This record gives sequence, C-alpha cells and structure tokens, in this order.
Amino acid sequence: MSKYDVAIIGSGPGGYVAAIRCAQLGMKTAIIEKYSTLGGTCLNVGCIPSKALLDSSHHYEDAVKHFEEHGIDIPGEIKVNLKQMIARKQSVVDQTTGGIDFLMKKNKIDVYVGVGSFKDATHITITGEETTEIEAKNTIIATGSKPSTLPFIKLDKERVITSTEALKLKEIPKHLIVIGGGVIGLELGQVYKRLGAEVTVVEYMDRILPTMDSGISKELNKVLKKQKFKINTSHKVKSVERNGDEVIVKADNKKGEEVTFTGDYVLVSVGRHAYTDGLNVEAAGVKLTERGKVEVNEHLQTSASNIYAIGDVIKGAMLAHKSEEEGVFVAETLAGQKPHIDYNLIPGIVYTWPEVASVGKTEEQLKEAGVDYKVGQFPMRALGRSRASMDLDGFVKILADKSTDEILGVHMVGARAADMIAEAVVAMEYRASAEDVSRMSHAHPTFTEAIKEAALAANDRALHI
Repeated sequence: MSKYDVAIIGSGPGGYVAAIRCAQLGMKTAIIEKYSTLGGTCLNVGCIPSKALLDSSHHYEDAVKHFEEHGIDIPGEIKVNLKQMIARKQSVVDQTTGGIDFLMKKNKIDVYVGVGSFKDATHITITGEETTEIEAKNTIIATGSKPSTLPFIKLDKERVITSTEALKLKEIPKHLIVIGGGVIGLELGQVYKRLGAEVTVVEYMDRILPTMDSGISKELNKVLKKQKFKINTSHKVKSVERNGDEVIVKADNKKGEEVTFTGDYVLVSVGRHAYTDGLNVEAAGVKLTERGKVEVNEHLQTSASNIYAIGDVIKGAMLAHKSEEEGVFVAETLAGQKPHIDYNLIPGIVYTWPEVASVGKTEEQLKEAGVDYKVGQFPMRALGRSRASMDLDGFVKILADKSTDEILGVHMVGARAADMIAEAVVAMEYRASAEDVSRMSHAHPTFTEAIKEAALAANDRALHI
C-alpha cells in the first residue's frame, strides 16, 4: 500500500494548488480525481470554458455592431459558427487541463483516477477502473460543488439545463429563460444574447446580483436592459414544464399574480451546493453541517484532526481563487507555518460586459454595522480611455471610513473591471486611505484612472466631473 504525507481528494483550483504547495514544502503528495481530466468544475465546465465563450461571443457582437463605426468594413453577412465556437472553447479547456497534468508531473505528485472514499481517517479507497487503497497521514477534502436546482424542476439536460449543458449547446436558443439572476446565469445569458437569442431572466430576489452592492445591481440592470435583456425580479418560480421543444415557466410576481414565460431552453442557475457524494466522511469522523457542507474550524480543520477541507465544499463564497488561497493555507499549516487569509479581501467578479468587480464591504453591510462612511464615485464615461474604446457604461465606487479615510470597499462596473479590482485589493491589504490612492500616479489614458478619480471624489476633490 502506498503511503503519503498528504492526499487531496478533488483536483479543482483548490485541490491541485494545495497539492503543488504541499509538494513544494517537501511532502509526499497524492491527488485523487473521479474524472479523467484534472481541474475540477472551474477548468472543465466552469470559469475557463465560460470565459472562452464570453470572449468569442464578444468578438461576434463587436463585428456585427461596432466594426463599421471603427471604420472596419466586412463584405457579406457575418455569421455565427456555433460548432467552431464550442470547439475553440474545448481546445482552451484541453490546453488548460493539460497544463495541470504537466504541473503534477513536474512536482512529482501521484495522480489517482477514481472516486476517493474514506475507509477510516487515514485510509482512502479509490474506485476507478480498478480499486486501490492508499494511506495518508493527512487528507484535504477539495471535492467542490455541483449546480443546484429547485425540488419541482426536472433537469432533462436537453431543454431544461444547467451551466454544464449551456456550455455545449448544438444550436443558439430562440428564447433562453434563465432562472436566477446571479453570476452564472447572467454570464451565460449574455453569451447567447450576443449570438441572437432572446433572453429572459427570472429572479426570486428584488434585484439581480443580490449579494453585491445595490449600486452595482442597479447599474448592471440598467445596462442589461439596454442590451435588450428582459429582467423580472421579485418573481418566485413555481413550475417548469417541457412540451416537446417548448418549455413553460410559471412564476408568481411580487403582487402574487401568476406570470407565464415560454421559451425553447431554460437555464436553471439558482446557485451551487457542496459535493460530498461517495466520500463516506462518517467513516473518518468528519462532520457535515445541516446544509451538507464540511464543518471546519479557523484552521480549515474538520472534526477529524488530520483531515482538512477547502473551497466550495466548506462555508464561504464559491470562488476558484478563494479555494486556491485555502489550498495554500492548509499546505503551509501542515508544514508548521502560520499562514493567513483575509476573507474580506477576496474579490468577486462577474464577467459580463461591462464587467463587474467588488471587494470589501458593501454600503448595505456598512449601514447594518453602523459604520460612518463616505462615498466617492466616478462614471466610466468621463474617461478618455472609455470614449476611445466606446466602453462608456459603469462607474467605480469607493467606500471609505468617514473619520480615518481607510478604504472599506470598492465596487465597479466597467470595461476591464475584473483586472482593475486587483489595485483595490492591494490598496486594502495595506490599509490604504482614499487619499493614498488619489495621490498615486495613474497612467493616462487608462480605465484605472477611474479608481484614482473615485478616491479623489471620496474627499470631494474629483478632477474630471
């Protein structure tokens, strides 16, 4: 029987990064993955393929709507080749997952393909083409999450689909109904809207992106409506029925009136749930919460002292980069180091266009906590760079402590917001004030000038509005 210092169950961003860091720190490491490719949801059916389709559809939309204005004339009709678009997406996935294979070999990490199941706290049975058992001094559970649904919805994965199926459709929907106005639903909704589908969003809460700052939700709602999205908030879906190639969704609006939506595809995007199927955690003495997540302490240690858990399978935001930080955290903890994660400074991003990015506290959270704060906000349309690229929608908003001027939260909608948010994370990591950021030189013309201007606006000193 092979013996290891640490075994990781799950090869998503948290799992494979944990494995690499453990190996770097001198531990004999194994990683167990039930699927034939490494990378988990993120690389195979999540972050990477969805961004590939978002980029491809963005190119198409630019060609159809904006090239002429830029002085680019294309003779003939511009057409979507969905088959090629999906094939390119898959090639990006294949290259990325292949890169993880390389990293495992480079770091001398043993890879087992099969379902990992605890025999006890130190022994794991791996069921694949053949059954293997290994012994691990420590184990990290990194089994991630799966798309959630509603109890009355039957997912046939043909017309009533999850994000996984939405990434490999063989035709562009005529009318895509998206149940859920969160990150995944809006991103995939925008992919197919750009390609010609009618898109209707049905959201239970009173706004899209309900966990983000309300100003962000309001701005993106306005932008998406301008892009001809049909957005229905405060709607409680109560039935989804398929009739041949037609899908009927019934919901109650905020007045309690029944509303019917009819389309040819329904994307169920109501969040994700922790995935622990087949783990047999009870045999290892690992406790789950009432919601099915693995229970951990501040060291990400489970109720079994030699078993840890990270990523979507535990509490907190379901983000690939959060999982990576936790993977490194556990590896360094096992090595006797004293790592630290500031969960307040893990950014959240929505890859629509314009992009949405956020870090730190929202206005709602600051109000609830009774924190006296000030707001600096700057519109993207006031930037020379935005006018040059025709990306005028959105703003940057900085929330700062009213007495100390320390930056408490940064929220933005705009072109390249996903990249710009890193500046806010760095500033907040070093507990910068709004004035600190406003006094740093920002290259001109750039989108990041909006961050400087918002910092100036927090102290009533904005220069360009």
